[in-house]
Amino acid sequence: MADARPRRPARPREEVFATARAAIAEHGLAKLTMAGLGKQLQMSAGHLLYYFGSKDQLLLETLRWSEDQLGARRHTALTDGGRDVWERLGDYTRLYLPEGPGDPRWILWVEVWGRSPASEELRQGQLEIEAPWDADLVALLDEGTASGSFTAGPAGADGPDGAADGAGAAERAAQIRALLDGLAVPIALGLPGARRTRALHLAESACRTLLAPA
Repeated sequence: MADARPRRPARPREEVFATARAAIAEHGLAKLTMAGLGKQLQMSAGHLLYYFGSKDQLLLETLRWSEDQLGARRHTALTDGGRDVWERLGDYTRLYLPEGPGDPRWILWVEVWGRSPASEELRQGQLEIEAPWDADLVALLDEGTASGSFTAGPAGADGPDGAADGAGAAERAAQIRALLDGLAVPIALGLPGARRTRALHLAESACRTLLAPA
């Protein structure tokens, strides 16, 4: 005889990811259990494992979802050709850095970085998730260089006509993102003296030094 009990509908993936992000930000991945997360969502741990396979995969997919939420805002801000490239670079920095201690998005990144040395899946996923941030910044640097708003870079980094080639823009993008990562982690962890306002000031100053034409 068929089971006549009504089946509880599966939670939307958006709700799963939002709940997972909040739980990981509050307790860390190590203390998160599939059973505990399932209880919050009124789902079984087995159901969650069916969809995600492991906590690492849940972490990675939650981070991917979290970054997707921001991706549309970043793309809109950076492709607004009616605004100065320096303003758009400032928008990039403000979107990149944490809002403050315990920023859920950045706690996910810290968790991924901490676990990725032992997981090829996490390392590869991390690179895929970072790629749009890198591509958008490289495109902005190319635009700023072509318009004369940004310097063409050190000798040898760009083409012979002074216009940025892909390698030069990519190198400067890597420098800027390394700086932003270094400023972001202490803020996200709530280390003493790490403040978003100071990080924004330092980032702008460094970008001016790196990119402003002589």
